[in-house]
Amino acid sequence: MKRILILWIVLGAAYVTIEVLWRGHTHPSMFVVGGLCGVLVGLINQIPRFYRAPVVVQSLIGAAIVLIVEFLSGCVLNLWLGLGVWDYSGQFGNILGQVCAGYAVLWVFLMPFAIWAEDTGRWLIHAWDKLLRRSTGPPPQYPPYTIRRVYADFFTGK
Repeated sequence: MKRILILWIVLGAAYVTIEVLWRGHTHPSMFVVGGLCGVLVGLINQIPRFYRAPVVVQSLIGAAIVLIVEFLSGCVLNLWLGLGVWDYSGQFGNILGQVCAGYAVLWVFLMPFAIWAEDTGRWLIHAWDKLLRRSTGPPPQYPPYTIRRVYADFFTGK
């Protein structure tokens, strides 16, 4: 549970950072929403059925997860609570102004980064745990792939 909380915090911070770089601002609730998205996307390749799935398949599933979480959180934050965190009403293919087609496509292309970040975060937490316990076994294997490799696999269908 502690590992999940650490991943949630780190990935939530990454989500907020990306949003500030993209939009120029964010809302504190996006830390929670982003962390949840990161943890859920990370669970994709923890399920044996999807562990060896092509990156593009994992990216499509991950984008769907993010869109569902954003739609549900948008309905609560924007429509129910009236916080006005975002509004895609003027965008093509929007659903209640909470998600839209353009950002759905963008999320597909951001998913390889999210998958890599979550896997690398898991590896770092595992390595840190082994270091703190002064484990006598071999050190954990370096993360199995680079961000460059995951995007190469995404575009080649591996």
